[in-house]
Amino acid sequence: MEPTTTTEPVTAAEAAAMLLALEAARAPGVPQGPNPRVGCTILSPGGTVVAVGHHRGAGTPHAEVDALDRVGDAAHGATAVVTLEPCDHTGRTGPCTEALLRAGVARVVYALPDPNPVAAGGARRLREAGVDVVAGPHQDEARDVNRGWLFGLTHDRPLVTWKTATTLDGRVAARDGSSQWITSAVARRDGQRLRRECDAVMVGTGTALRDDPSLTVRDAEDRPAPREHQPLRVVVGSRGVPQGAHLRDGRAELVQVTGDLIDGLASLHDRGIRHVLLEGGPTLAASMLRAGLVDEVVAYIAPALLGTGPGAVGDLGIGSIDSILRLHDAAVAVLGEGPELTVRVTATLPHQPTTQR
Repeated sequence: MEPTTTTEPVTAAEAAAMLLALEAARAPGVPQGPNPRVGCTILSPGGTVVAVGHHRGAGTPHAEVDALDRVGDAAHGATAVVTLEPCDHTGRTGPCTEALLRAGVARVVYALPDPNPVAAGGARRLREAGVDVVAGPHQDEARDVNRGWLFGLTHDRPLVTWKTATTLDGRVAARDGSSQWITSAVARRDGQRLRRECDAVMVGTGTALRDDPSLTVRDAEDRPAPREHQPLRVVVGSRGVPQGAHLRDGRAELVQVTGDLIDGLASLHDRGIRHVLLEGGPTLAASMLRAGLVDEVVAYIAPALLGTGPGAVGDLGIGSIDSILRLHDAAVAVLGEGPELTVRVTATLPHQPTTQR
Protein backbone atom coordinates (compact mmCIF):
# COMPACT_ATOMS: atom_id res chain seq x y z
CA MET A 1 0.00 0.00 0.00
CA GLU A 2 1.22 3.50 -0.79
CA PRO A 3 1.93 5.89 2.12
CA THR A 4 -0.91 8.09 3.28
CA THR A 5 1.24 11.20 3.80
CA THR A 6 2.14 13.61 1.04
CA THR A 7 5.50 12.83 -0.52
CA GLU A 8 5.92 16.44 -1.61
CA PRO A 9 3.85 19.64 -1.34
CA VAL A 10 0.94 20.25 -3.66
CA THR A 11 0.03 23.57 -5.21
CA ALA A 12 -2.97 25.65 -4.20
CA ALA A 13 -4.52 24.82 -7.57
CA GLU A 14 -4.10 21.08 -6.93
CA ALA A 15 -5.62 21.35 -3.45
CA ALA A 16 -8.61 23.19 -4.89
CA ALA A 17 -8.85 20.64 -7.69
CA MET A 18 -9.07 17.85 -5.12
CA LEU A 19 -12.11 19.52 -3.58
CA LEU A 20 -13.72 19.61 -7.03
CA ALA A 21 -12.91 15.92 -7.49
CA LEU A 22 -14.45 15.07 -4.11
CA GLU A 23 -17.59 16.99 -5.02
CA ALA A 24 -17.78 15.03 -8.29
CA ALA A 25 -17.32 11.74 -6.41
CA ARG A 26 -20.39 12.58 -4.31
CA ALA A 27 -22.55 13.27 -7.38
CA PRO A 28 -26.20 12.36 -6.74
CA GLY A 29 -27.77 9.55 -8.70
CA VAL A 30 -24.64 7.39 -8.81
CA PRO A 31 -25.54 3.84 -7.77
CA GLN A 32 -23.94 2.64 -4.56
CA GLY A 33 -22.44 -0.81 -4.53
CA PRO A 34 -19.22 -2.74 -4.94
CA ASN A 35 -17.26 0.00 -6.70
CA PRO A 36 -15.75 3.03 -4.93
CA ARG A 37 -17.03 6.53 -5.63
CA VAL A 38 -14.21 8.44 -7.34
CA GLY A 39 -13.79 11.91 -8.82
CA CYS A 40 -11.01 13.32 -11.01
CA THR A 41 -10.01 16.85 -12.00
CA ILE A 42 -7.65 17.55 -14.91
CA LEU A 43 -5.44 20.64 -14.60
CA SER A 44 -3.62 22.19 -17.54
CA PRO A 45 0.18 22.63 -17.22
CA GLY A 46 -0.61 26.20 -16.12
CA GLY A 47 -2.91 25.00 -13.32
CA THR A 48 -6.29 25.73 -14.94
CA VAL A 49 -9.17 23.30 -14.53
CA VAL A 50 -9.95 21.80 -17.94
CA ALA A 51 -12.20 18.88 -16.97
CA VAL A 52 -13.89 17.16 -14.04
CA GLY A 53 -15.10 13.56 -14.24
CA HIS A 54 -16.47 10.87 -11.96
CA HIS A 55 -17.26 7.17 -11.88
CA ARG A 56 -20.94 6.30 -12.36
CA GLY A 57 -21.02 2.70 -11.20
CA ALA A 58 -19.83 -0.77 -12.12
CA GLY A 59 -19.07 -1.20 -15.81
CA THR A 60 -18.92 2.54 -16.58
CA PRO A 61 -15.70 4.49 -17.27
CA HIS A 62 -13.59 5.21 -14.22
CA ALA A 63 -13.26 8.81 -13.08
CA GLU A 64 -9.87 9.32 -14.74
CA VAL A 65 -11.12 8.05 -18.09
CA ASP A 66 -14.32 10.09 -17.82
CA ALA A 67 -12.27 13.26 -17.24
CA LEU A 68 -9.68 12.44 -19.93
CA ASP A 69 -12.42 11.83 -22.50
CA ARG A 70 -13.56 15.40 -21.97
CA VAL A 71 -10.19 16.96 -22.84
CA GLY A 72 -8.64 14.74 -25.52
CA ASP A 73 -5.15 15.88 -26.58
CA ALA A 74 -5.21 18.71 -24.04
CA ALA A 75 -4.33 16.13 -21.36
CA HIS A 76 -0.72 15.98 -22.58
CA GLY A 77 1.51 17.41 -19.85
CA ALA A 78 -1.49 17.93 -17.57
CA THR A 79 -2.03 16.98 -13.92
CA ALA A 80 -4.71 14.50 -12.89
CA VAL A 81 -6.05 15.09 -9.37
CA VAL A 82 -7.93 11.98 -8.19
CA THR A 83 -9.70 11.07 -4.96
CA LEU A 84 -8.41 7.46 -5.11
CA GLU A 85 -5.12 6.04 -6.35
CA PRO A 86 -5.53 5.10 -10.05
CA CYS A 87 -6.15 1.40 -10.52
CA ASP A 88 -3.67 -0.89 -12.26
CA HIS A 89 -5.82 -3.86 -13.14
CA THR A 90 -8.22 -4.98 -15.86
CA GLY A 91 -11.76 -5.71 -14.78
CA ARG A 92 -14.91 -4.67 -16.62
CA THR A 93 -12.83 -1.69 -17.75
CA GLY A 94 -9.12 -1.28 -18.42
CA PRO A 95 -6.45 0.04 -16.04
CA CYS A 96 -6.60 3.76 -15.35
CA THR A 97 -2.80 3.80 -15.27
CA GLU A 98 -2.70 2.92 -18.97
CA ALA A 99 -5.27 5.58 -19.82
CA LEU A 100 -3.25 8.23 -17.98
CA LEU A 101 -0.01 7.16 -19.67
CA ARG A 102 -1.59 7.11 -23.14
CA ALA A 103 -2.94 10.63 -22.55
CA GLY A 104 0.54 11.90 -21.63
CA VAL A 105 -0.37 13.09 -18.14
CA ALA A 106 2.77 14.41 -16.43
CA ARG A 107 1.65 14.44 -12.80
CA VAL A 108 -0.91 12.63 -10.65
CA VAL A 109 -2.11 13.76 -7.23
CA TYR A 110 -4.32 11.28 -5.36
CA ALA A 111 -5.96 11.51 -1.97
CA LEU A 112 -6.37 7.91 -0.83
CA PRO A 113 -4.18 4.87 -1.53
CA ASP A 114 -6.23 2.02 -2.98
CA PRO A 115 -6.47 -0.65 -0.24
CA ASN A 116 -7.94 -3.22 -2.65
CA PRO A 117 -5.09 -5.68 -3.35
CA VAL A 118 -6.62 -6.49 -6.73
CA ALA A 119 -6.46 -2.89 -7.98
CA ALA A 120 -3.58 -1.40 -5.97
CA GLY A 121 -0.17 -0.53 -7.34
CA GLY A 122 -1.20 2.24 -9.69
CA ALA A 123 1.03 4.87 -8.09
CA ARG A 124 4.06 2.60 -8.38
CA ARG A 125 3.27 1.79 -12.02
CA LEU A 126 2.96 5.47 -12.92
CA ARG A 127 6.17 6.41 -11.12
CA GLU A 128 8.05 3.66 -12.93
CA ALA A 129 6.81 5.15 -16.21
CA GLY A 130 8.19 8.58 -15.28
CA VAL A 131 5.02 10.28 -14.02
CA ASP A 132 5.36 12.55 -10.98
CA VAL A 133 3.01 11.01 -8.40
CA VAL A 134 2.02 12.59 -5.08
CA ALA A 135 -0.16 11.27 -2.27
CA GLY A 136 -2.06 14.48 -1.73
CA PRO A 137 -4.54 16.32 0.50
CA HIS A 138 -8.04 15.68 1.85
CA GLN A 139 -7.51 12.02 2.67
CA ASP A 140 -10.10 12.04 5.48
CA GLU A 141 -12.75 13.40 3.12
CA ALA A 142 -11.86 10.76 0.54
CA ARG A 143 -12.29 8.03 3.15
CA ASP A 144 -15.66 9.44 4.17
CA VAL A 145 -16.92 9.31 0.57
CA ASN A 146 -16.23 5.56 0.51
CA ARG A 147 -16.93 4.49 4.09
CA GLY A 148 -19.01 1.49 3.11
CA TRP A 149 -16.64 0.34 0.37
CA LEU A 150 -13.62 0.58 2.64
CA PHE A 151 -15.44 -1.23 5.47
CA GLY A 152 -16.43 -4.09 3.18
CA LEU A 153 -12.87 -4.67 2.07
CA THR A 154 -11.77 -5.51 5.60
CA HIS A 155 -14.93 -7.04 7.13
CA ASP A 156 -16.55 -8.99 4.26
CA ARG A 157 -19.91 -7.55 5.20
CA PRO A 158 -21.66 -4.21 4.74
CA LEU A 159 -21.32 -1.28 7.09
CA VAL A 160 -24.55 -1.12 9.14
CA THR A 161 -26.07 2.18 10.25
CA TRP A 162 -29.02 1.88 12.62
CA LYS A 163 -31.45 4.75 12.24
CA THR A 164 -34.10 5.32 14.89
CA ALA A 165 -36.61 8.08 15.65
CA THR A 166 -37.85 8.43 19.21
CA THR A 167 -39.57 10.68 21.69
CA LEU A 168 -37.61 12.23 24.52
CA ASP A 169 -38.54 9.22 26.67
CA GLY A 170 -37.23 6.76 24.09
CA ARG A 171 -40.52 5.60 22.52
CA VAL A 172 -40.70 4.66 18.84
CA ALA A 173 -44.49 4.36 18.78
CA ALA A 174 -47.54 4.92 20.93
CA ARG A 175 -49.29 2.16 22.88
CA ASP A 176 -51.57 1.44 19.91
CA GLY A 177 -48.58 1.09 17.55
CA SER A 178 -49.05 4.39 15.72
CA SER A 179 -45.80 6.26 15.01
CA GLN A 180 -46.41 8.72 12.14
CA TRP A 181 -44.97 11.11 12.85
CA ILE A 182 -42.82 11.27 15.98
CA THR A 183 -40.18 13.55 14.45
CA SER A 184 -40.48 16.57 12.19
CA ALA A 185 -40.56 16.89 8.41
CA VAL A 186 -37.05 18.33 8.62
CA ALA A 187 -35.82 15.16 10.32
CA ARG A 188 -37.61 12.96 7.78
CA ARG A 189 -35.88 14.81 4.93
CA ASP A 190 -32.58 14.19 6.66
CA GLY A 191 -33.53 10.52 6.91
CA GLN A 192 -34.07 10.50 3.16
CA ARG A 193 -30.53 11.79 2.77
CA LEU A 194 -29.34 8.78 4.76
CA ARG A 195 -31.25 6.41 2.49
CA ARG A 196 -29.67 7.98 -0.58
CA GLU A 197 -26.22 7.22 0.86
CA CYS A 198 -26.94 3.51 1.40
CA ASP A 199 -27.13 0.45 -0.83
CA ALA A 200 -29.93 -1.22 1.12
CA VAL A 201 -32.64 -0.43 3.67
CA MET A 202 -33.40 -3.22 6.15
CA VAL A 203 -36.43 -3.94 8.33
CA GLY A 204 -37.81 -7.00 10.08
CA THR A 205 -40.96 -8.81 9.10
CA GLY A 206 -42.77 -7.26 12.06
CA THR A 207 -42.20 -3.75 10.71
CA ALA A 208 -42.95 -4.87 7.16
CA LEU A 209 -46.33 -6.37 8.14
CA ARG A 210 -47.36 -3.76 10.72
CA ASP A 211 -46.32 -0.53 9.00
CA ASP A 212 -46.44 -1.55 5.32
CA PRO A 213 -43.46 0.74 4.53
CA SER A 214 -42.21 1.55 1.05
CA LEU A 215 -38.53 2.04 2.04
CA THR A 216 -37.95 4.17 -1.05
CA VAL A 217 -35.79 7.22 -1.60
CA ARG A 218 -38.03 10.21 -2.27
CA ASP A 219 -37.43 13.82 -3.28
CA ALA A 220 -38.53 17.01 -1.51
CA GLU A 221 -41.99 16.68 -3.11
CA ASP A 222 -42.29 13.11 -1.74
CA ARG A 223 -41.90 11.57 -5.20
CA PRO A 224 -39.92 8.32 -5.38
CA ALA A 225 -36.63 8.37 -7.27
CA PRO A 226 -36.25 6.15 -10.36
CA ARG A 227 -35.85 2.44 -9.70
CA GLU A 228 -32.16 2.48 -10.70
CA HIS A 229 -31.48 4.97 -7.91
CA GLN A 230 -33.36 3.07 -5.22
CA PRO A 231 -31.64 1.07 -2.46
CA LEU A 232 -32.31 -2.62 -2.17
CA ARG A 233 -35.22 -3.43 0.15
CA VAL A 234 -34.27 -6.09 2.69
CA VAL A 235 -36.73 -7.84 5.00
CA VAL A 236 -35.32 -10.03 7.77
CA GLY A 237 -37.47 -12.93 8.96
CA SER A 238 -39.34 -15.99 7.75
CA ARG A 239 -42.86 -14.57 7.49
CA GLY A 240 -43.84 -13.75 3.93
CA VAL A 241 -44.46 -10.24 2.61
CA PRO A 242 -48.02 -10.02 1.16
CA GLN A 243 -48.35 -9.50 -2.58
CA GLY A 244 -50.24 -6.24 -2.10
CA ALA A 245 -47.62 -4.70 0.20
CA HIS A 246 -45.82 -1.50 -0.76
CA LEU A 247 -42.57 -3.47 -0.62
CA ARG A 248 -43.82 -5.42 -3.66
CA ASP A 249 -44.80 -2.40 -5.75
CA GLY A 250 -41.85 -2.82 -8.13
CA ARG A 251 -40.27 0.54 -7.34
CA ALA A 252 -37.19 -1.22 -5.96
CA GLU A 253 -35.88 -4.76 -5.68
CA LEU A 254 -36.91 -6.77 -2.63
CA VAL A 255 -34.96 -9.59 -0.97
CA GLN A 256 -35.77 -11.54 2.17
CA VAL A 257 -33.10 -12.72 4.60
CA THR A 258 -33.80 -15.69 6.85
CA GLY A 259 -31.66 -17.55 9.33
CA ASP A 260 -28.33 -16.35 10.72
CA LEU A 261 -27.81 -12.59 10.65
CA ILE A 262 -24.09 -12.83 9.99
CA ASP A 263 -24.70 -15.08 6.99
CA GLY A 264 -27.45 -12.74 5.85
CA LEU A 265 -25.17 -9.71 5.84
CA ALA A 266 -22.45 -11.74 4.13
CA SER A 267 -24.91 -12.68 1.39
CA LEU A 268 -25.74 -8.99 0.91
CA HIS A 269 -22.01 -8.25 0.65
CA ASP A 270 -21.77 -10.94 -2.04
CA ARG A 271 -24.48 -9.05 -3.96
CA GLY A 272 -22.35 -5.88 -3.90
CA ILE A 273 -24.10 -4.23 -0.95
CA ARG A 274 -21.62 -2.16 1.06
CA HIS A 275 -23.79 0.05 3.32
CA VAL A 276 -27.03 -1.04 4.99
CA LEU A 277 -29.43 1.34 6.70
CA LEU A 278 -31.20 -0.56 9.47
CA GLU A 279 -34.68 0.90 9.99
CA GLY A 280 -36.22 -2.06 11.75
CA GLY A 281 -38.07 -2.06 15.05
CA PRO A 282 -36.78 -2.81 18.54
CA THR A 283 -36.62 -6.59 18.07
CA LEU A 284 -34.40 -6.56 14.98
CA ALA A 285 -32.31 -3.71 16.37
CA ALA A 286 -31.64 -5.69 19.54
CA SER A 287 -30.73 -8.82 17.57
CA MET A 288 -28.29 -6.89 15.41
CA LEU A 289 -26.74 -5.12 18.41
CA ARG A 290 -26.35 -8.33 20.39
CA ALA A 291 -24.64 -9.93 17.39
CA GLY A 292 -22.20 -7.02 17.12
CA LEU A 293 -23.52 -6.13 13.67
CA VAL A 294 -24.34 -2.44 14.18
CA ASP A 295 -21.47 -0.07 13.42
CA GLU A 296 -23.04 3.34 13.94
CA VAL A 297 -26.27 4.86 15.19
CA VAL A 298 -28.20 7.86 13.91
CA ALA A 299 -30.93 8.75 16.40
CA TYR A 300 -33.54 11.45 15.77
CA ILE A 301 -35.01 12.61 19.08
CA ALA A 302 -38.17 14.71 19.20
CA PRO A 303 -39.00 17.01 22.16
CA ALA A 304 -42.14 15.00 22.89
CA LEU A 305 -43.35 12.42 25.41
CA LEU A 306 -45.52 9.30 25.12
CA GLY A 307 -44.96 7.69 28.52
CA THR A 308 -45.68 4.21 27.18
CA GLY A 309 -45.28 2.23 23.98
CA PRO A 310 -42.36 0.26 22.54
CA GLY A 311 -38.86 1.51 23.18
CA ALA A 312 -36.15 2.02 20.59
CA VAL A 313 -34.48 -1.33 21.24
CA GLY A 314 -35.39 -4.64 22.81
CA ASP A 315 -33.53 -6.71 25.39
CA LEU A 316 -29.75 -6.48 24.98
CA GLY A 317 -29.00 -8.88 27.80
CA ILE A 318 -27.63 -6.11 29.97
CA GLY A 319 -28.40 -6.69 33.64
CA SER A 320 -26.17 -4.12 35.30
CA ILE A 321 -25.04 -0.57 34.67
CA ASP A 322 -21.52 -1.99 34.62
CA SER A 323 -22.39 -3.62 31.29
CA ILE A 324 -23.92 -0.54 29.67
CA LEU A 325 -23.20 -0.29 25.95
CA ARG A 326 -21.64 3.14 25.52
CA LEU A 327 -21.31 4.65 22.08
CA HIS A 328 -18.25 6.53 20.86
CA ASP A 329 -17.51 9.66 18.83
CA ALA A 330 -20.94 11.15 19.48
CA ALA A 331 -21.94 14.23 17.50
CA VAL A 332 -25.13 16.26 18.00
CA ALA A 333 -26.99 18.47 15.53
CA VAL A 334 -30.21 20.42 15.92
CA LEU A 335 -32.52 20.14 12.92
CA GLY A 336 -35.22 22.77 12.44
CA GLU A 337 -36.65 25.02 15.12
CA GLY A 338 -39.86 25.58 17.04
CA PRO A 339 -42.37 22.78 16.38
CA GLU A 340 -40.02 21.37 13.71
CA LEU A 341 -37.10 20.96 16.10
CA THR A 342 -35.45 17.52 16.27
CA VAL A 343 -32.09 16.57 17.74
CA ARG A 344 -29.93 14.20 15.69
CA VAL A 345 -27.31 12.18 17.55
CA THR A 346 -24.72 10.28 15.52
CA ALA A 347 -22.33 7.86 17.22
CA THR A 348 -20.31 4.73 16.56
CA LEU A 349 -20.26 1.45 18.41
CA PRO A 350 -17.15 -0.26 19.73
CA HIS A 351 -16.02 -2.62 17.00
CA GLN A 352 -16.73 -6.25 17.71
CA PRO A 353 -15.27 -8.74 15.21
CA THR A 354 -18.02 -10.89 13.76
CA THR A 355 -17.83 -14.62 13.28
CA GLN A 356 -16.68 -15.59 9.81
CA ARG A 357 -18.80 -17.83 7.63
